[in-house]
Amino acid sequence: MTETQSPVIREVEARREALVALCQDLIRIPTLNPPGRDYLKICEMLGGRLRGAGWQVELIRAEGTPGDSDTWPRWNMVARYEGARPGDCVHFNSHHDVVEVGHGWTVPPFDGVVKDGRVYGRGACDMKGGLAASVIAAEAFIAANPDFAGAVEISATADEETGGYGGVAYLAERGYFDPERVQHVIIPEPLNKDRICLGHRGVWWAEIETHGRIAHGSMPFLGDSAIRHMGAVLEEIEATLYPLLASKHTAMPVVPEGARQSTLNINSIHGGEREPEDGYTGLPAPCVADRCRIVIDRRFLIEEDIDDVKAEVRSLLEKVKADRPGFDYEVRELFEVIPSMTDEDAPVVRSTAAAIEKVLGKRPDYVVSPGTYDQKHIDRIGRLKNCIAYGPGILDLAHQPDEWVGIDDMVDSAGVMALVLEELLT
Repeated sequence: MTETQSPVIREVEARREALVALCQDLIRIPTLNPPGRDYLKICEMLGGRLRGAGWQVELIRAEGTPGDSDTWPRWNMVARYEGARPGDCVHFNSHHDVVEVGHGWTVPPFDGVVKDGRVYGRGACDMKGGLAASVIAAEAFIAANPDFAGAVEISATADEETGGYGGVAYLAERGYFDPERVQHVIIPEPLNKDRICLGHRGVWWAEIETHGRIAHGSMPFLGDSAIRHMGAVLEEIEATLYPLLASKHTAMPVVPEGARQSTLNINSIHGGEREPEDGYTGLPAPCVADRCRIVIDRRFLIEEDIDDVKAEVRSLLEKVKADRPGFDYEVRELFEVIPSMTDEDAPVVRSTAAAIEKVLGKRPDYVVSPGTYDQKHIDRIGRLKNCIAYGPGILDLAHQPDEWVGIDDMVDSAGVMALVLEELLT
């Protein structure tokens, strides 16, 4: 840190060990999503810590949202600390869920191992390091500025990795991100400590199904293969849609560079007979496939209209239908998010940029995320535009084996967050 004389920075630095310990404690609660494990446990742990320090704490179950059940309830925590007099509210929002572990780890994924100046574990980078940094930043700020104006909020929310509908979307629908209640939001996603993320691209997920007619595999001419029909769709995507998307570029500062164009990923393909159950040793039956499905993941730019994005795919399917006898299809829309980008002149952006210059001695980079995160719900449902993502961690490490977050990065990011609080609330 360059700003070593500031009382609030000294308070952050004095909490280095506490920051590491909190990050470890969060990692050691395996909040895997799916299915939604230990959500209540992590909310109770964080809530207990903050309540003991004078925060007002709510535990909120997002009943009826996707994935919520009595077995896997979707729990969220919102904590608020009121200042000495009226003023703005700054809200730090972090998701507490993590993705599956996967293979290739050389350290235990839920032990919170500390090694070579790093904390390792699933969720260390994405985003329990950021959550821990926001808590320490708030505690340091309150210690250095006990008579501050306004309020500080911290939330730990569910299901960001699967759309955020059991977390931030649920809270936004109930007014927790109403601009009359909250004026500034920082989401400590791992975008690197010297970058401010202004928003994200858009996304449209859809399932395309081609239809055929079942018949005996020895007489396929009596049936109609849905897999062959899907093959024609895939050929048309390769021939026309991918070149079209490669020609579309954005002025948004999306990182990495390859994401500054429109993209399409074919997420999965399923056709014909179901996969046999584990342990089955028999042969498949000889049948012509009467159904084939793909799921597409289309990422689009702020310059594109969502209706045009959908029309491109439907136009492609209609072209195949006109050229191919017997071709029929269905499109089922699964998920859509409109691009979001906060203006560089927004108050939370200016304050964070100034804090980065003080702590790191450099001007920040402004970026946009290639994928979506919970800013989409704060913007579209909460109608709150003054929102950014800023936090410790390297984005490329998210969802990887041996995921880690740097201890110095967490301390520096906590210092930035604490200075933002000072500027906005004092």
